[in-house]
Amino acid sequence: MPPTTAIEKVTLYDLEQTFSLQETHDPTFFWECQENLPPLTAAEQQRLERVQAAYTNLERRSVLENTVKLAVIAPLLDLAGFFLPPFYVDTEKEVQISIDDRGIQLRGRIDILVLKQQIWVLVIESKRAELSLKVGIPQALSYMLAAPSIEQQYPRQSLYGLVTNGSSFMFLKLLRQPQTLYARSREFLLNQDDGLGKTLQIMKRLGEIVGAG
Repeated sequence: MPPTTAIEKVTLYDLEQTFSLQETHDPTFFWECQENLPPLTAAEQQRLERVQAAYTNLERRSVLENTVKLAVIAPLLDLAGFFLPPFYVDTEKEVQISIDDRGIQLRGRIDILVLKQQIWVLVIESKRAELSLKVGIPQALSYMLAAPSIEQQYPRQSLYGLVTNGSSFMFLKLLRQPQTLYARSREFLLNQDDGLGKTLQIMKRLGEIVGAG
């Protein structure tokens, strides 16, 4: 890896070699996206139907990254309660990771970051509709590895990520100690098996877990 690398160019192999990152397939590791998901109200279901209708209208043309944020991610953040205390949302946050013993620096900007005080709660990486979620996974994990809350304040604090291209959604979980492990959720599809509803349920569940901490 070059001494200074844009996070957009980082691969999973780079993260595995540089940070000893390992993927775990233990089904109990990412329990947060499987257990005790909160039910959705009729009003929330109706709002999701509008989001789905908006995306269906937009996908007739090329759905740009910023359009995904406006039409899909912003309503999900609102419905999940992330625009209200104790959370707040930051966008285009500049991030730098330095690996001092190797002289390596990674630099990039997080699309959307949800925080509780100074603790990073949820990193969201959005892509164009035409791109696979796999493109955004190394980028999201890089930002999650940069989270100050994991390394400095809460070494055993889990951190969560969401990668989306507007029609597909995948959650990530990272735990830094005692090993640097991550897991992926299954892929949720906007137009299949209530994928958008499941995505909102998981976002609400993560908000409950972190908000109660």
